[in-house]
Amino acid sequence: MMNELLDGLAGIADTAGGATDIGCAGRLTEVEAAVRAAAAAEIMPRHRQLAAHEIVEKNGPHDLVTIADRLAEEHLTASLTRLLPGSVVVGEEAVHADPAVYDALRGDAPVWIVDPVDGTRQFVHGDPGFCTLVALARHGELLASWTFAPALDQMAVAVRGGGATLNGEPISSGSPAPGTALRVAMSHPDYTTEAQKRALLGLRTDGIDARPCGSAGLEYLAVARGEMDAVAFTWEYAWDHAAGLLLVTEAGGAQATLDGTPFRITGGNALPFTAARDGATAERVLKALRDGA
Repeated sequence: MMNELLDGLAGIADTAGGATDIGCAGRLTEVEAAVRAAAAAEIMPRHRQLAAHEIVEKNGPHDLVTIADRLAEEHLTASLTRLLPGSVVVGEEAVHADPAVYDALRGDAPVWIVDPVDGTRQFVHGDPGFCTLVALARHGELLASWTFAPALDQMAVAVRGGGATLNGEPISSGSPAPGTALRVAMSHPDYTTEAQKRALLGLRTDGIDARPCGSAGLEYLAVARGEMDAVAFTWEYAWDHAAGLLLVTEAGGAQATLDGTPFRITGGNALPFTAARDGATAERVLKALRDGA
């Protein structure tokens, strides 16, 4: 089934070996082009140009949506489903309008998971630290992902079994230097439950240098590049995590939820969870979170 799906996107899957061959990447670059086109048409012309009426609060003052989010998602929905007929889109703004859209993650159709502007607060404030996230999945399995930071001109691509690249160059997460404090980006405590706050407090310990995260997609990219050692998050919306989790994994990293099982994009995870530069780092972060909890 994976072969049939990705045959429609350049024949990059090898069912027999369970791995992917990124060498046959014509349609992969078409997806990259679609992501770039959406950002060029709907996001960047509005960067530092938003009018007050183009910014709306969804669930509170820290949960913002802009006209760029909505139009970029519409742009991507049209272009991605055109590239892969029969596919569907689970996008942040579509789910906000109709929560039932999220159920497609558990269906049979291939799913594009889209966050049109990850880091909307940064985008609204005119900062460059935002990105567009796209992942392709089926039956809960991540197959490919694209992380594009248009203001930074960074495009990271990951393919299951095929590795991870940034602007066409392979990237590797590596491992933290022995004896150094782990650099961890975590969910902001102000936006967590009491139980999650206690877990995150476990990161306030010797040997860990924790700070609140910015754009989740760019934090994952920092881990995949070895610039951050780990992330620890308390929410599980697939559009925030799907692209980054595959990116970190294909760069050589590891990920796990609080009970030690892998994160599932379909939900029902034991939270918080972590993605880290290597397995040993993931275990250190999970231990700290369990100690806090």
